[in-house]
Amino acid sequence: MRLYSWNVNGIRAAIRKGFLDWFEATQPDVLCLQETKALPDQVELELPGKYQLHWNSADKKGYSGTLIISRLPLVSVRNGIGKKKHDREGRVITAELDDFFLVNVYTPNAKRDLSRLEYRTEQWDVDFRRYLKRLNKTKPVIFCGDLNVSHKAIDLANPARNRGNAGFTDEERETFGALLDSGFIDSFREFEKGPGHYSWWSYMGRAREKNVGWRLDYFGVSRILRPRLKAAGILPEVMGSDHCPVWIELD
Repeated sequence: MRLYSWNVNGIRAAIRKGFLDWFEATQPDVLCLQETKALPDQVELELPGKYQLHWNSADKKGYSGTLIISRLPLVSVRNGIGKKKHDREGRVITAELDDFFLVNVYTPNAKRDLSRLEYRTEQWDVDFRRYLKRLNKTKPVIFCGDLNVSHKAIDLANPARNRGNAGFTDEERETFGALLDSGFIDSFREFEKGPGHYSWWSYMGRAREKNVGWRLDYFGVSRILRPRLKAAGILPEVMGSDHCPVWIELD
């Protein structure tokens, strides 16, 4: 079973840049998309095979949004985390499978001026962690998506220069660490301990060509699922967004 996650930075733009060719070649069992920036009726998405699509679009047009595309049978699907103050931006979809929950998340960005840092770390991160912990009491949980944080210095190319910037503040790193400590593992780091592995690059300064990037996209897995985790990876060669897809393989 292979699960994929990708912040496409606009699903309509990604389609124009070859998304459908990649999808047909990959044919994921489940694909979680973030930052779709569209309503379902604004997108022509003809996919090979029998896939079901579950959208959670933001109230604000052209903003945020998540989508789960699955060919695996789903027991149920729900949007949001049950908090009105968070759920208008289309940031979370939870799919229940027979033996685990899959949570697709697009975490709010703290913004360049850090104007949203307090909301993100003191409200969103706290409530999202509680939500996952509640789910984890019922079934194991896999969460994936753009978490908008590089957890450790190894997760970005220039940690000293970026310390205190959005995505690498002490507060964001601490709350992400608290999320992992509440019962989850960072799947990628179970298989790759080295530097130089990133999932987002600025469009400026040929950053992607130079691999001056950040690892912002994750699969977090309940610790009880660790024996089923067979592989995890990042696909920097896949273009079409400023992010690239990430994936895990489960037994």
